[in-house]
Amino acid sequence: MGRKKSPVDPPVCSLCEAPAVMNQQYSRRSLCSTHFINDVEERVFQVIEKKKMIRAGDRIAVALSGGKDSTALLLLLALHLPKWQDVSLIAVTVDEGIHGYRDETIRAAERVAENVGVEHSVVSFQDLFSDNLDTLLKGREEQACTVCGILRKKALIEGAKKVRATKIATGHNLNDEAQSVLMNVLRGDLPRLVRNSGIDTADSFLPRIKPLAEIPEKEVASYLFVKGMFLLLPECPYRGFALRADVRSMLSGLEHRNPGTMLRLMESRKKIEKYLEWEKVSGPLHRCRQCGDPCSGDLCQVCRLLLSLAR
Repeated sequence: MGRKKSPVDPPVCSLCEAPAVMNQQYSRRSLCSTHFINDVEERVFQVIEKKKMIRAGDRIAVALSGGKDSTALLLLLALHLPKWQDVSLIAVTVDEGIHGYRDETIRAAERVAENVGVEHSVVSFQDLFSDNLDTLLKGREEQACTVCGILRKKALIEGAKKVRATKIATGHNLNDEAQSVLMNVLRGDLPRLVRNSGIDTADSFLPRIKPLAEIPEKEVASYLFVKGMFLLLPECPYRGFALRADVRSMLSGLEHRNPGTMLRLMESRKKIEKYLEWEKVSGPLHRCRQCGDPCSGDLCQVCRLLLSLAR
């Protein structure tokens, strides 16, 4: 007869009773290191297959910042690469030119790309926009995340085109996606709420895929830690200026008190998508009169922003 479990005993795996490293409150399971790693890897592969994110012949540009999410993404895609026919990966890093931050993360990105044997390419704000982010933000630091987000997205697209990618993979996790849904609701931004960046029926965009979109941020970090790949890196000095920082804190508290909040938020978005079509909500696509990129108005976001910064 086994010893009666004490309330102070460490948690054990729900599947094998080995010491647990992860308590999934939303699934009501505790997992040991082996079962936790298998769980993350299987869920990522399943979401890729279910949503048909990767097809034969794809060349995937993996957005590799050097941080935990993009590092985990590259490791997981490289791990599953043999399962896909005629698919290749290339890591693309955007160098915004943020002093005291970006140099170290670029070195981390270079190391992880080398470790998994994936080609690595870097594209910089300086080359694309004739200035780094620090210079562009002088006197308007409170706009940092808006400016950086718009320009970084453009830089990533240009970097992916440069390496002849067919798709872009980003490391957005469940927390990121749930935060974006809540932010778009708070802003009343219906087009962004229902937009699906993973498809491109008009041949106007490079489709984006988000294989980690159903994995919580804590599990992404824990996956790297258990695999011995977790690195402590500096945080972006502009991070505190974002609306996302407030939403992150609010949503984190809600998830802690009510496990599954983020998953339910994502399910709500899917229900809204069933009743709304992005093309009807956003209006017809045009071409930017300055750069020729697809946009909803006369000028694209990037050109409008650069004109504003120049003024």
